[in-house]
Amino acid sequence: MAANIEELLELLYTEVEEAKSPAFNADKCVLDRDRILDMIDDVKAEIPVEVKRAQDLVANRNDYIASAKREADEIRDKAKDYAKDLLDKEAVVQEAQERADEIIAEAEEKSRVLQRAANEYCEETLRRLEEAVTEAYEEVKRSHAQFRSVLSALEPEKNAGPADRPQQPPRRAMYDAELDED
Repeated sequence: MAANIEELLELLYTEVEEAKSPAFNADKCVLDRDRILDMIDDVKAEIPVEVKRAQDLVANRNDYIASAKREADEIRDKAKDYAKDLLDKEAVVQEAQERADEIIAEAEEKSRVLQRAANEYCEETLRRLEEAVTEAYEEVKRSHAQFRSVLSALEPEKNAGPADRPQQPPRRAMYDAELDED
């Protein structure tokens, strides 16, 4: 008989319940001894199998729980490591950003200093150039004045007649730098 314990016990219960009672005694019954003993033997035979199945289920459950716990621990450890890596990377990124900001600030300051120095250099160079041009202009004016005075000293007197004067080519207008100044 290949039934589980519950079915065997149910059959045994039904057998006892449906057994015939002897006359005048309802509390007692007549049972087929061999049949009942066979049923009890079947129950005894099934008990170790059922207990073994239950033990296997408990062991499997314990293995599953242990496996799940190990997996949960691994996941938690990986999550902690990942979070730590993220924090470390964030710290590195933040440090790099701060260093980049410092480098930019230094570069901007150097740029301002260089621009200021370049402006001062240009200003000084233009000032010296202006002085040199002014000196050259003054020298030209002095030379021009000397030229006029020498020229007027060399010119024959204004009272002399046209015949006495040597023929000169017609005069062109002279450049006057004072008129050209802005």
